[in-house]
Amino acid sequence: MLVLTFKHVIADFVLQTSWMALGKDQKTGWALPLLAHCLVHLAVAMALILAIAPRFWFVALIDFAIHITIDRAKGFCASTFDVTLEHPWFWTLIGVDQALHHLTGFGLSIFMAAN
Repeated sequence: MLVLTFKHVIADFVLQTSWMALGKDQKTGWALPLLAHCLVHLAVAMALILAIAPRFWFVALIDFAIHITIDRAKGFCASTFDVTLEHPWFWTLIGVDQALHHLTGFGLSIFMAAN
């Protein structure tokens, strides 16, 4: 769980550019920034998992698929309801997004610990 949380902080905050962060929530043109952002998650997860528990390499792919789904759902909500920094739902969307990502890490951690 700590490794996947570290991965999330690095990929979601340190390595995410403003082009990714702003672009993935747009009505159009969201696909490339979203893909780039989630590929960063895939690369960091894969590197860490291969270094620590290589037999679980496929967990990085599962994390990628879930991450891209969660971020697309957030982007869809943000663009559909025009959720900007000033919108009352802005922080709620951020909070739900982050909670879902951490639950993903928790679930994947349980899976790896059990196997």
